Amino acid sequence: MDFAFTIAGFIVGFIIGLTGVGGGSLMTPILVLFFHIPPALAVGTDLLYAAITKSGGIFVHHSRRTIEWPIVGLLCMGSIPATFIAIAVLKYLGDIGMNYDRLITSSLSVALILTSLVLIFKKQLLALGQNDRFSTIREIHFHYQRHMTVLAGALIGILVTFSSVGAGALGAAILFFLYPRVRSISIVGTDLAHAVPITAIAGLGHLHLGTVDLFLLGSLILGSLPGIYIGSHLGSYLPEKIMRPVLASMLFMIGLRMAI
Repeated sequence: MDFAFTIAGFIVGFIIGLTGVGGGSLMTPILVLFFHIPPALAVGTDLLYAAITKSGGIFVHHSRRTIEWPIVGLLCMGSIPATFIAIAVLKYLGDIGMNYDRLITSSLSVALILTSLVLIFKKQLLALGQNDRFSTIREIHFHYQRHMTVLAGALIGILVTFSSVGAGALGAAILFFLYPRVRSISIVGTDLAHAVPITAIAGLGHLHLGTVDLFLLGSLILGSLPGIYIGSHLGSYLPEKIMRPVLASMLFMIGLRMAI
């Protein structure tokens, strides 16, 4: 069974390297649907998996100066408290004997569907954020930009803690809309710099709750590292306009399956 988990880690790692997304969006539903891992355990394990596998990317983006640290700080002002609150809610539900797998499954299905829509309409969302015709909206947008960033961080923190999804493509889409003048590579780096500490905090919270399987985590990482390496090298040969719709369709169908 450990070898099967390693193969799953390789496949997800390969997709991450190929497309830049797919970590929490694919790993958690794979664990739940194919390996019948309890949702809470799948989410908790996947959170630490995501924190470990993505941590190296921070150093790369920082060395290239493609991280907007002030934006990361604003996101963390919302996401860190929200993550602790979400963990406290899960702990309370566990203490009173309530099974919160239904809550996690519902959160996961919503997060997957939202992520798939973001992948499909990424260009349209970016164009909307850069559209100068909506002058009044843009004035409000820039006036409350910092407040909206903190609020977005809180939303991401809650979604990530409940579903392990949201700190990747969904977080990047929010940043694209809030900061349309920031370079795309800096949006990716900023989103990654925020995703790693949030997934780590949420994962450690799940570890405290007992919803992390360390043996499963090791098996996934063992497969994902070579998968990410191979996928990253093959990514340049496969056009994004083909890969993203395929991944988005897959996530949308998985999201519907989780909801049903």
